[in-house]
Amino acid sequence: MNFKNSKNTSLFVLIALILVIGVNWAGSFIYSKIDLTQGHIYTLSDGTLKVLQGLQSPVKIKFYFSKNNENMPMALKGFASRVDDLIEEFKSNSHGRLSIERLDPEPDTDMEDAANLAGIGAQALSNGEHFYLGMVVEVGDQKTTIPAITLERERLLEYDIVKALSKSSQPASVQVGIMSPLPVFGSSGMPMMGVPPTEKQVFVSELERDYKVSSVSADAQSIPADIKILIVLHPKNISDATLYALDQFVMRGGKLIALLDPYAYFDIVQGPSGPAPGGTSSNLDVLTKSWGVTLDSSKMLSDMQFMSGRGPQSMPTLLSLNTEAYNLDDIATAKLGSTLFAFSGALTLSDVPGLKSEVLIHSSKDSSLVANKDGNLRGDQAIRNFKPSNLNYPLAVRLTGQFKTAFPQGSPVASKGSGSDATSTQSKGALTPSSKPSSGASPKEALKSEPEPNEPQLMQTRASNSLVVIADSDFINNEVAVEIQQIFGQKIVYPTNGNLAFLQALVDQYAGDDALISLRTRQSMTRPLTLINEMQVKAQQAYTGKIKDLEENLQKTKESLQALQKSKTDAQSAAILSKEQQAQIDQFKVQESQTRLELRNLRKDLRIESETLQFWVKLVNIGLVPLLLFVLWGGMVFSRRRA
Repeated sequence: MNFKNSKNTSLFVLIALILVIGVNWAGSFIYSKIDLTQGHIYTLSDGTLKVLQGLQSPVKIKFYFSKNNENMPMALKGFASRVDDLIEEFKSNSHGRLSIERLDPEPDTDMEDAANLAGIGAQALSNGEHFYLGMVVEVGDQKTTIPAITLERERLLEYDIVKALSKSSQPASVQVGIMSPLPVFGSSGMPMMGVPPTEKQVFVSELERDYKVSSVSADAQSIPADIKILIVLHPKNISDATLYALDQFVMRGGKLIALLDPYAYFDIVQGPSGPAPGGTSSNLDVLTKSWGVTLDSSKMLSDMQFMSGRGPQSMPTLLSLNTEAYNLDDIATAKLGSTLFAFSGALTLSDVPGLKSEVLIHSSKDSSLVANKDGNLRGDQAIRNFKPSNLNYPLAVRLTGQFKTAFPQGSPVASKGSGSDATSTQSKGALTPSSKPSSGASPKEALKSEPEPNEPQLMQTRASNSLVVIADSDFINNEVAVEIQQIFGQKIVYPTNGNLAFLQALVDQYAGDDALISLRTRQSMTRPLTLINEMQVKAQQAYTGKIKDLEENLQKTKESLQALQKSKTDAQSAAILSKEQQAQIDQFKVQESQTRLELRNLRKDLRIESETLQFWVKLVNIGLVPLLLFVLWGGMVFSRRRA
């Protein structure tokens, strides 16, 4: 009997072994998966699938990876494996139009030379050795290289590959227009009035590296047909005729990036003492309201969490933003790092049928709106009367969908040359725009912007379109975004933050395939401790409230002391503190000491609570699985003993 059972067991084991080998062999010919991760890490976005389905020519991805490097850390090997899985997913959804060539550039080989010639850069390990991890996307004769694939950009990897596909499929350069009354293309200045000449802004030079960039007159009555992307920078005193031109540009499918501002610090104007920051405002109210977006040009954003500076130099309207302010699911803001927004406004959103709004950058909840006249205050003056709104104000928003014209009654200006005497849409007393083109615009370009005769009005976009509205224009100015140095007679430009990267990312999205606009970032394998971050923000709000209470007590005590001093008629006795005054001062010192003790305890409690929470999170993540396995094993042992 025992021999029979043993024989049956051996037969079952043999059958199971054959089945396992057979399933694995068959699986090598079939690529299929089920994505059960929370963020669908291994599922391609709809935008990527659209690009792959639209491939017309064969595509080859050459994937370079130092697979046989023995010094490669396990984390990098795991990351490279995920990259390989991702491009395999690209291949399986390309309907046979995409192929993959995997190459291992070992040291001192022809393959390493080929990788260097292809533009793949060697990355350094901690021990000083190098490895390769990059790819080249080939579409016919067009090649686009991703020289270094890094773990830090894992969230953007899908976008980087799709962008390379799109760029390789577009032989012609995209035309980008810039409309602004500011001298962004440089100016000769006005020496007689003390206005020096200016050079071209760095953001313009950076865009010119990848695109054809041209200036569009600030009072244009039509947008040239060859312009695909239009950057409208601080459109102050804009006429109805130009608003209509922008409206029709959007209706025909043009991509608009509007940089508005309640207080444009770098709009230099001529004052009584010479040139000075203007602090002028701009908006596109007629258009933005039809899109469900409003900017209050009389107020700027104050944020205690993102304020720059400390102590007397702190300025809540000079915002040093980080990842907590960004939409991490959008390509344009996923990996910005730090950005600096000066005297920016806040956008108000409302629902419009057919349009979807997506906030790209927002304030913290420890923020509020302040009048422009109070926006330059620093230190105690800036925070004394601060009251948090508990709202995340949008600073930048993307609108997507089918847009309808903001001029349903037709063109507001029909006669020739009406752009110069059209009624301004700005506040009463605003200047009408000059008939001259903006700085940098040639007469030829100004002529191109004249309206075409008998051009029919477009009432809505034929298909889905997209545009971006930003409540600040100063963030791309050289003084905010870059540092320029002269080294051995050569001008060297250093980005000081992610400001220019933000604008360039928006242009890159709109310059590529339309599917790039909706392409989300991939979820990272690591996730932030959002609960702990929220605790820290709440503690910051409580801390600010304590400071305000302390200052109010101080002010009340000063007022009481002044009242007591005024009650004294004798000048000599007024200079000497009475017992009542001295007692009140002593009482204030006690209150101040108690309040500061409470502040220290608040910070201590926050630290203890945060560290405790982190400890339990780590304990659960590290020990939960072994504990479950132990319980399962114990249950099996117990059930066998009972049997």
